[in-house]
Amino acid sequence: MKKEEVGHNFLARLGKTRLRPGGKLATDWLIANADFNANKKVLEVACNMCTTAIQIAKQYGCEITGVDLDEEALEKARHNIKENGVENLVKVQRANATKLPFEDNTFDIVINEAMLTMLPIEAKEKAIREYFRVLKPNGFLLTHDVMLNTDDVEKVIADLRSAINITVTPLSKPDWKETFLRCGFRNVETFSGEMSLLSPKGLIYDEGVLGAMKIISNALKPENRDTFKKMFNTFNDPDKKLGFIAICSQK
Repeated sequence: MKKEEVGHNFLARLGKTRLRPGGKLATDWLIANADFNANKKVLEVACNMCTTAIQIAKQYGCEITGVDLDEEALEKARHNIKENGVENLVKVQRANATKLPFEDNTFDIVINEAMLTMLPIEAKEKAIREYFRVLKPNGFLLTHDVMLNTDDVEKVIADLRSAINITVTPLSKPDWKETFLRCGFRNVETFSGEMSLLSPKGLIYDEGVLGAMKIISNALKPENRDTFKKMFNTFNDPDKKLGFIAICSQK
């Protein structure tokens, strides 16, 4: 593995399809909170392979636009969309979260999972204000991110950055809430818990037994072992300094 490979790309290469800190549990909580139906226009920012968008399209039959900056992820997304037979509902395009190519008041629901953590504070707010802008009045923003459960912030963030080879800035629960309120959102509801991305229980819940076995088998290959061990130990820290937070906010 090349040293600079970032964590989510590494995990995807091992066979992980759910690349979110709270896994399917947190995503399902978000979906349950946003009143989806076939008439809703939905935007997913940082859609990656479109796992969530495909799930929602199949479940509710609504139109979803997915955007991402990673061309490789978008190629995988197009393949997954076709494979799942939802080409009429899910479309993807390359776009930047901090400068969305959409008119004001376009979408009923915006979803953004495991991306805001990767932005510095100023860029986080820029993205959240963009989500606010493209949402219709009373529309919902659904986000899902890494949450800090410690005062030892600098060390935990340094360990996380080292494990996933990317500069991340997770926040505590009060700071996440405050950020959304500052950007104009109201009714900011949260659901949080332990990081489940690489916990044995979380792996099986998200990927099924066979999927989890495939990931572990790939992780134990000599070229992947050290990186996986570092990520596994960071995410499954016994002091639970890292968790997940799912946030439902309303415009």
